[in-house]
Amino acid sequence: MEAEKNNVVEIDHLYKSFGTNDVLKDFSMHIGTGESVAVLGKSGSGKSVLIKCMVGLLAPDKGSIRVFNNDVQTLSHDAMDSLRARIGFLFQSNALYDSMTVRDNLVFPLRHWKEKNVDEEHAVDQALEDVGLLHTKGMMPMELSGGMRKRIALARTLILRPEIILYDEPTTGLDPVTAREISQLIVQVQKKYNAASLIISHDMNCIRITANRIVMLIDGTCYANDTATQLMKSVDPRIHEFFFEAT
Repeated sequence: MEAEKNNVVEIDHLYKSFGTNDVLKDFSMHIGTGESVAVLGKSGSGKSVLIKCMVGLLAPDKGSIRVFNNDVQTLSHDAMDSLRARIGFLFQSNALYDSMTVRDNLVFPLRHWKEKNVDEEHAVDQALEDVGLLHTKGMMPMELSGGMRKRIALARTLILRPEIILYDEPTTGLDPVTAREISQLIVQVQKKYNAASLIISHDMNCIRITANRIVMLIDGTCYANDTATQLMKSVDPRIHEFFFEAT
């Protein structure tokens, strides 16, 4: 893939295997500035492996990954740490600290990544307002519903004002109404901050709402790359089954 100046992520000819299990095989994709891209694939297809390679948690066997024009595989520990400060990550499990209030959960990454003179209360209030949960500031995670915990996890990501947000199965375990609300919130965040988004999911309703473009990860490859509208017209049975099963 030819690099483009406005790409925030460029992945070229990526390979990753675990023993005899070839998870990623010559996989390539890019994400443009402010773009929202969904990676669609079945469970175990390599979606989570892909994002772990992107943020340096896994080393690919071959290929290149550039994020904000930085070659991820060659970065020092400190440089990788600085790069991760520009990347938001909404974990599938939310990864909230149960022993901390909502406020303290949000302040924790703020103190690690940002300058000491940042106005913590303003930053916390703004992030909670972004997800419509300012009133939960003094509450504990266990007091919140599943959908509210997901929103708080997103607020914790937004407090650092990331330039790209990685969403790992953002609607898993949520009822259809709450899943739709979270999907719509992802769109609102993208529009407000113009942060690029990578949505890892097999939830077609979430993908239809959030994604400008879909990358289909099948057999470790970028099997298809297009808009939902165009992919739904495909007669390829391996593409069609995703859309057919969701209707």
